Amino acid sequence: METTIQQHQTEEENSKPALSKWKQFINWADKQEENHLGWTAFSLTAHGCLFTIVTVFVIYLAGNHFIFWPFAIAAMAATLLTNLAAMPTKITIPTLFASVLLDIIIIAICLISML
Repeated sequence: METTIQQHQTEEENSKPALSKWKQFINWADKQEENHLGWTAFSLTAHGCLFTIVTVFVIYLAGNHFIFWPFAIAAMAATLLTNLAAMPTKITIPTLFASVLLDIIIIAICLISML
């Protein structure tokens, strides 16, 4: 026996709008606020003691071209300033990843120029 009122739902009503990868990343970074101190320690230690040192060493080995120095300094300064300003993790984590990406690009360009 059928009910008097039949409810039909289409796929459009059931599906949620898909979030872009960037929005998903920002939502994840915002949820990391409880681990803010850990992210601050990681970003200053990993970037300051590893990525910046390696980048500066590769710049030196590639001929010590002046054009790479401001970019290497700016990458470290961006990470340092966002952490010293106690920005939320939805700002500090993307800044960390962007500055590490900049360091990797500098290293790649320097290694290509050495060939």
